[in-house]
Amino acid sequence: MMKTILVLGASGLIGRFVTDDLRARSFRVIGVARSLSPAQTMSGLDIELPILSLDVAALTHLLSEHSVDLVVNCLGVLQDGPGSDTGAVHRDFVARLLQAVADSGRAIRLVHISIPGTAETDRTAFATTKREAERLIAASGIPYAILRPGFVVAPSAYGGSAMLRALAAFPLDLPEKEMATPFQPVAVEDISATIAWLAARDIDDASVKAVTWDLMQAEPVSMAGVIKQFRHAFGTAGWPRLPMPTFMLDLGAKIGDFANYLGWMPPMRSTAIAELRRGVTGDPSVWIAATSIAPKTLAETIGRHPATIQDKWFARLFLVKALIVASLVAFWLVSGFVALFVSYRAAAGILTAHNFPPALVDPITIGTSLMDMSIGVLIAFRRTAAVGLAAGIVASLGYMVGAAMLTPDLWIEPLGALVKTGPAIVLMLVALLMLDNR
Repeated sequence: MMKTILVLGASGLIGRFVTDDLRARSFRVIGVARSLSPAQTMSGLDIELPILSLDVAALTHLLSEHSVDLVVNCLGVLQDGPGSDTGAVHRDFVARLLQAVADSGRAIRLVHISIPGTAETDRTAFATTKREAERLIAASGIPYAILRPGFVVAPSAYGGSAMLRALAAFPLDLPEKEMATPFQPVAVEDISATIAWLAARDIDDASVKAVTWDLMQAEPVSMAGVIKQFRHAFGTAGWPRLPMPTFMLDLGAKIGDFANYLGWMPPMRSTAIAELRRGVTGDPSVWIAATSIAPKTLAETIGRHPATIQDKWFARLFLVKALIVASLVAFWLVSGFVALFVSYRAAAGILTAHNFPPALVDPITIGTSLMDMSIGVLIAFRRTAAVGLAAGIVASLGYMVGAAMLTPDLWIEPLGALVKTGPAIVLMLVALLMLDNR
């Protein structure tokens, strides 16, 4: 009989691949996520639900309604911030899910995606709450498999894997100590194959009733080794490299933390750097012995095909995206601030010199300055960035049309202030087209 698998977090790097791959293996898979992009909604079985806010009764109904045999929990957040609570996602939700499985009256196996390491080396809220979830699962009495993947290499890129691709595309290295950190990888295909293997096992099979496995290649690899393989794929292996000073890495993490509070999710945050410095290590021998899965090596995973042009463009633009957004925020905030507080008389004088009614000069000058600063604020917050960028494009076009009608002499102004507005519009369009994360 065909097994029904419920994948929670079906929009994520692991969750999306697992959902699609298990369907290709003839399982009936229900993919659930808080939000799915149009490209990710590949089946009527992909469902958008506010999954983290569901109580035990709602989760129980979800399991019973779809006659679920196996639940794959891929939900996770890297760091606390607006809309992200590591304790709520990793610990509290798992507690409700376990109760729902128990209340469903069905024989359900839980496959939980966790992280390598031990409680003794956990230092971040991300790691400690992941470990708390593991303890809840182990004490629940339900059939479970806790999977601890190493550094996940997938066809798509997100978070840390996107950052390593970006490093491979630039003549830049992390500090020497970080480059030497042990970093055992795993192909996302091996994670999905493991879940498929578990789904095929009988729920009463005592050998897999309660297992915790490290999923990764057995051979030790460093961060430098992982990036080296990406560089071979990108054709940049022979480039000279400039090592990044440690203080720059720490500064980047603090800037990433600030961006996190604005709703962005940059891969370089304090939690990511702390986990990077801890390394990604484990012992996959128990997993390999139980499943007979031969984990793909890094060379097999990355080196099977050279990077395509879309891979190269993504890697080169990934770090530049943050620079583009930050520069546009600064552009709009500074231009509005200068016109309102620093050069107000000069800004108002442009209107006065072109015979604007005196009663309109101050309101227009103040209004346009506040509008500029508002556009900068809108772009700064991830939730409103698209609105801010669209507003910036419209405002810039309005300035250009208005200037052409009212102050055409500004088009031949020596510094080319209006001429430069055109490239600014193009940059805002580029930022608008690059906003998607998945």
